[in-house]
Amino acid sequence: MIRFRSIISRIVAFHVVAIGVTSVLMPLALYYLLNQAANGLHRDALRSQAFTIASFLRPQPDGGITLDIPSEVRPLYSGDYGLYAYSVLDTDGKVLFSSRPDGKPLFEHDEQAVRDWYVRRRSTGTTLFGVSVARPIGEHMYFVQVGQDLAHRDVIIDDVVTQFFPRVAWITFPMLLLLLLIDIVIFRRALASVTEASAAAASVGPQRTDVRLPEEAVPSEIAPLVHAVNQALDRLEGGFRAQRNFTADMAHELRTPLAIVRARVDSLEPGLLRDQLRADLVNMTRTVNQVLDIAELENFLVGADARADLHEVCTDAVAFMAPLAVERGQTIALTGAQGPVWVRGHTEALFRAVRNLIENAIRHTPAGISIEVEVGEDGQVRVLDDGPGVPAADRESIFRRFWRRDRSKADSRGLGLAIVARVAEAHEGSVSVEERPGGGSIFILRLNMGRWQRPTLTEGSGVAGGRGS
Repeated sequence: MIRFRSIISRIVAFHVVAIGVTSVLMPLALYYLLNQAANGLHRDALRSQAFTIASFLRPQPDGGITLDIPSEVRPLYSGDYGLYAYSVLDTDGKVLFSSRPDGKPLFEHDEQAVRDWYVRRRSTGTTLFGVSVARPIGEHMYFVQVGQDLAHRDVIIDDVVTQFFPRVAWITFPMLLLLLLIDIVIFRRALASVTEASAAAASVGPQRTDVRLPEEAVPSEIAPLVHAVNQALDRLEGGFRAQRNFTADMAHELRTPLAIVRARVDSLEPGLLRDQLRADLVNMTRTVNQVLDIAELENFLVGADARADLHEVCTDAVAFMAPLAVERGQTIALTGAQGPVWVRGHTEALFRAVRNLIENAIRHTPAGISIEVEVGEDGQVRVLDDGPGVPAADRESIFRRFWRRDRSKADSRGLGLAIVARVAEAHEGSVSVEERPGGGSIFILRLNMGRWQRPTLTEGSGVAGGRGS
């Protein structure tokens, strides 16, 4: 059995079946009703003629009767050429008068069924349709039979019934098909609000937990489901908010103890232990700052009219990370565009993304490696290094949170590139890594170019913290 996933498809399928059945049953029913109506009209007309024949009967003094048909009416009953035929019988079934040349009755006399209508096949192959009516004339009862040849040229009622199927019944299917097309349009209009609610549901995500399905225009049958979905989204939003707030609060609270511990470590006597503790604190502080960045970027949105100078952002990021590169024996340079490169974006968030790309290159390449930050006029930032490169199997995974190729390294928690990916997503951009010709890697941050009136941020889209975090 075929199953349709679409409501409209199911309705249309059921309608097609209904149309097929109805297009057969409706003409049959109409034919039956039309035939019954035609027979009823025909019987009434024949009974009227029987009463007319009875009115021409005259009682005689000797107890008999005569039939006096006016001359102007006689053509109606003139043998085989007349419109009607008649016979007058007494109670014994004896034919007293008949329009038939042989003088026989039109139908076999049945006193118990004189009011019924009769159908008789003639020897010529035609059909005689008639009635029998009992009428008192004088002191005696007589039976008047009136019939009509259905093949007569003036009998149009039965012609209408006969021609109904070939000339009228065929229109049933096209009419029902037109009704189906109208129904499809009606269903689409009726389900337009459901389509709108589906589009709203598709936009719900970790960064858009405030979206709710519209409840005003949805059909009453679906309204309870939409309301329940909105309630579920309210609960999910509360859970996301609580999780983000907890992460951010925890990161903030850890900064003060770490600063205190750092001060106490600096007060120790110079030596290997103090250097090891200081390195551990640096890594821990970096991890806490990255966790705080992740928490803040969860609900980060870029305003439609926000803009940033990508060249200035990269200049600041290179200057900020240069001391770390020099400390590790590496070189870093800024190339590409020499003037402003305006993109739709938030300056502080883009700084963090570029900074993390540079820091990733510094920390995951050996000493003596050169790092180049190239600013493109098309809104791209390319961070190139001539290190060992990134294996093709890892190029998708490295942007996931807490993913690390080598978990034995204590100076990385797999959050830096995840921050870059989140910033790119918030800016409707992307980040990817490619192999550099001749060896090394190329990390590419792609952003959207556009036109703006003036740089602003949507409410609640700011990123807390300074560039020294």
